[in-house]
This record gives sequence, C-alpha cells and structure tokens, in this order.
Amino acid sequence: MQDPHCHSSSIAVDRPAETVFEIMAEGLSQGRWTLGSYDRRELEPGVFVGTSLFSGKQTFVRLKVDRPRLMVDYDVGPSLETMRFRNMSRVIPGPVLNMEADRCVVTLLSWRMADQSEAAWLQTATSHEAEMFLIKGLVER
Repeated sequence: MQDPHCHSSSIAVDRPAETVFEIMAEGLSQGRWTLGSYDRRELEPGVFVGTSLFSGKQTFVRLKVDRPRLMVDYDVGPSLETMRFRNMSRVIPGPVLNMEADRCVVTLLSWRMADQSEAAWLQTATSHEAEMFLIKGLVER
C-alpha cells in the first residue's frame, strides 16, 4: 500500500550517525541540500529562511532538535507566522541495524496536508528522494 498521508525517504551513509546528524540538525548546513529552502540564512536562533529552487519564493524553517534521539522536527511555511510542522528527520546509528559503527541510515518523513494538491505532494516526495543523495554526497566527500 502506498501511504496517502506520509512519505518516507531513507539512505545508508558511510559515516557515523553523529556526523550525519549535524547536517540534519544545523539549519545553515541543511540549506546546502534542501531543494525547497536552499541557500539559507539564520533569522534568529533555530529559525531560518531560504529560497525554493522550485518557485524562487522564500521558505521559512524552524528546527526543533532532539540530539539524544538524533531526530529533528521541521516547522515550514511561506512566512514566520504560517510555519507549521511538516517534516521530521531521524538518523539511525549503524549498530542498531546490524551495520558497522561508521555507517548509519538517515530518514526524512513528510506529512501531506489535507488541502495539498497531488502535484504539490508528488513534488515533495520526489524532491525528498533526491535530497537523500545530496545528503549522502555532502557527508561522504
């Protein structure tokens, strides 16, 4: 069954989980791989704005970092006032999955809004799948 409410993308990375988590949990670093909020700047601690490579419009993001669990919630919106929870990332250390300690799996989850068009949802899902390869490339090189 294809999940109509949540899309997940994952990729194995040849780096320790803590190293990979840094690119998921730091807003400026995240602006190097996220297509919907690229080339970010920090507005205030934990709040960033970048440019969508799709529309050219600004996208605002607030990171809620849970370091002990290697997890980040992302509030996203077209303005500071309209940001809302949309995405979550989680980095799973290799040993948890019977992999080597210098490997991990990074996962990005995104939930579909009830009023989101099919085309917009497809763009989100497809871009998140591509972003997995950008993340892998950034941390492995």
